[in-house]
Amino acid sequence: MAIGPVNLPVTRLFVEEIILECRKKHITKVDILGFEFEMGLFPNVLDEARSKGIDIAPKYIPAEVFDKRAVEKNQVVFHDVSYIEVKPHLVPGRKNKLPAVAVELTDFSVFYSQESVALAEEALSKNAKAGSKIVVDNGQIVKLTKDKSGVFRREQLTRHWTDWIDYWSVDFDFENKREIIRVQDPETGEIREEWTGDYIFENEWQSFRTKKDRSLELKSVAHEVPPGRRKIAVKVVDIFGNDTMTILSVTAGGER
Repeated sequence: MAIGPVNLPVTRLFVEEIILECRKKHITKVDILGFEFEMGLFPNVLDEARSKGIDIAPKYIPAEVFDKRAVEKNQVVFHDVSYIEVKPHLVPGRKNKLPAVAVELTDFSVFYSQESVALAEEALSKNAKAGSKIVVDNGQIVKLTKDKSGVFRREQLTRHWTDWIDYWSVDFDFENKREIIRVQDPETGEIREEWTGDYIFENEWQSFRTKKDRSLELKSVAHEVPPGRRKIAVKVVDIFGNDTMTILSVTAGGER
């Protein structure tokens, strides 16, 4: 088990060091706990670790670890990182026309928890007046209301997985632009460019909610691409501003 920093996100470098240590000590499975993870870190780094025989399970450290009451009542749960499920739709190329691919978002799961329902009920019970509180419990937003008689009522505000999504976007050629950083040689002072091994996400299509229109398109437009194999990246930003990305490989066909 590896625990990330308290005031910084878990970075690719942090995970790469863990992979290196696992290889040295012949460890095949490791849980990485973090309060936050670097944008675009997954799933690339998980695939890289898997190719080296290491199974990494990233998990969020919940805010309840700082709540003594939650710890004493065993209400602290470490939740898995959010995941995305997508489905590609391929259109073969025709005469004088390139093949095309569209991406359908089929599922998005989150496992957030920000104060449990039990703790919220306990807090409301201490107040003689009626009141309400909104909590995030095991991946669901719940409104907890207490009336004057002390009777509690729960209303689940997230009824569908799409309720969690603020916007989502697609990069139809993820490996088109490498992520290059500048590194200074500590001995010579020379500046050189190095490829991090990752790629830069370029937003080529997106669907987002507005104040006036809360609807969300779940299938992208059909984007023309050259024939052959490519990797497509899909990024989802949830209502809390956290982003999750997944990558799929597709093969676009030529003329038929």
